[in-house]
Amino acid sequence: MTEHLTWHPVTDRPDLLAGPVRAALEGSSWAASCEVAAIDPDLADTQALVDATDVTLEECANCIVVLGRRGETERVAAGLVLATTRADVNTTIRKSLDVRKASFMPMDRAVADTGMEYGGITPVGLPQDWPVLVDARVVASGRVVIGSGIRGSKLRLPGPLVAELPGVQVIEGLAR
Repeated sequence: MTEHLTWHPVTDRPDLLAGPVRAALEGSSWAASCEVAAIDPDLADTQALVDATDVTLEECANCIVVLGRRGETERVAAGLVLATTRADVNTTIRKSLDVRKASFMPMDRAVADTGMEYGGITPVGLPQDWPVLVDARVVASGRVVIGSGIRGSKLRLPGPLVAELPGVQVIEGLAR
């Protein structure tokens, strides 16, 4: 049986957001367009969510955290791509970071550096100095379902609104 998620304005359910996400949404002009739904934490992974609820794979977007080095300088970025695609870490993201090699940040460090739970990391509320690389197809989507910073909920917002989030750079072909 498919579970129908109940979506609430984020202002009504700040308890369903990680601290950094809640802080980023407070007072923002775009918070009114965001919704949040409680989920079973076991459904935080995209495929599990799609299999158990009325959320479709086509409306989901996944956030990754990538790091690379240029000399002694470490460079970190987040990437947001539709769940129906795969982030092009080795070419497009690597070139965007201007590093020789890019890879996924280790889970424990990503959790510590973002203040969010693994499986719930989202582009909303990331450290201010991190670029957020977003595939153009995310912005072209009617709405996207993304993490909320915790495993126990999801955010939903209009795709075009993603381009307005702090630090976002919209990139054609960020994903394949």
